[in-house]
Parts: sequence; structure tokens; C-alpha cells
Amino acid sequence: MTEAVGSTSLVRLENVNKHFGTLHVLKDIDLDIARGEVVVAIGPSGAGKSTLCRVINRLETIDSGTITFDGKSLAVEGRALAQLRSEVGMVFQSFNLFAHKTILENVTLGPIRVRKIARDQAEKRGMELLERVGIASQAQKYPAQLSGGQQQRVAIARALAMDPKMILFDEPTSALDPEMVQEVLDVMISLARDGMTMLVVTHEMGFARRAANRVVFMADGAVVEQNTPDEFFTNPGTDRARDFLSKILTH
Repeated sequence: MTEAVGSTSLVRLENVNKHFGTLHVLKDIDLDIARGEVVVAIGPSGAGKSTLCRVINRLETIDSGTITFDGKSLAVEGRALAQLRSEVGMVFQSFNLFAHKTILENVTLGPIRVRKIARDQAEKRGMELLERVGIASQAQKYPAQLSGGQQQRVAIARALAMDPKMILFDEPTSALDPEMVQEVLDVMISLARDGMTMLVVTHEMGFARRAANRVVFMADGAVVEQNTPDEFFTNPGTDRARDFLSKILTH
């Protein structure tokens, strides 16, 4: 971890298990993410990485174990769950923008409806965020008029508009054409440098090397090893990680 990372835990998973039917997708997961830390989760398909993201903001329930966020147990329902979701932003593989709303409306909807912020104030902040992700000029367009890379940057601005304590990124570039990947990663690198707490599920190893404080390698539903990017990529500690890296880093 870098010096800038806070030492206090924002998210803590202890002995977390999750099944889908007979499939054991998360196996005794223990994971701490500190305030300001950027954790990148990598591993083969089916390793449980996306499910890990989804249990943190309770899009999926867990079967056993505990998850605490900012010192509180994860809420199950009602107002406390809505509060949690407003504090944990999520950026999905498939953008999930509202097609019938403009880009600015997509970004301001949460602050107006959930945080009860005045529309003019939400729009001012929304424009600042669209400027930050490089697409303020597209504010009055609709999602279908934007490229995939632009839509994903809108999704990041929308997550930021809620002023979250953390953002989860679930393979944010995997649905994008190759030439659009870097424009999204650049925004994420800038967020990381500004101290946003992030858990990023990705296949982009260059991003992991540049932006992560820690790489968590998962396989078969378990955390196999975790280390700094330098250590993990140059000196993986397990055969499973060595095998994975040998397959992906040769391409």
C-alpha cells in the first residue's frame, strides 16, 4: 500500500460465503479495503470477482459471514439499504443508463431523488462532473447518441454525483471496443490519484499495475493471493497465479 492510503478499514468481509444453487461462488472470503485504497480483483472467469462486487452493495445476499461498511453491518432492506447504496457507487459492464433521459438527467437523477438536492444545484454539480470525465459537451444528448466509451464515462459521473465513499467497478471496459478502453481507464486512474476508494474487477493488467495499491487474485471462488502490483506481477506466490499470468501476459 502507498503512504497516501488511509489505515482505517472502509469495507471488511469476514468469512463470507455465497452459493448459487449448488455452485459455491464465494468461499470463506476475508478482505479488508482501507479508505483511499484501490484494490484490483483479477482472475479467471467464474472466479467470483463480479459476485464479490455485488455482495458489497447488496445486489446479492450472502449465505454466511459478515460484511461491514464504514463500521456498520450491511443493511438488509429499507432506508438503511438505500443509504448504503447511495454511499457505494457502482459502474457496470453494460453502462445501465436510462435511454430516455439526457446525459445530464442521467447524472442528476440520483442526487435529486435520493439525496433531495435542488435541481439547479444538482445540474451545476452534474456539469462539473461531466467536465471532469471529458464529456460536458454531450450533456443534452441521449445515451444512444454516444459511443460506448462516452456512455461508460457518463456512468462514472453518475456514480460520482452521489458523492460516494467508494465505487465498485465490475469489468467497466469489457464491453468496449479496444480503442475506447483507454479513455475510460484514464478517468479511473485520475479518480484513484484523487483518493477515491475503489474495488475494480478488470482484465486490464496495465491499469492494475498503474493504479492499484493491491492486487487480489481470485480463482474458484476464493482469494488465492494478494499483494502489491509490483510483487504480484513480478513474483507471484502461487502456482495458480503463475499459471494465470503466463496465459494472459503472453498475449
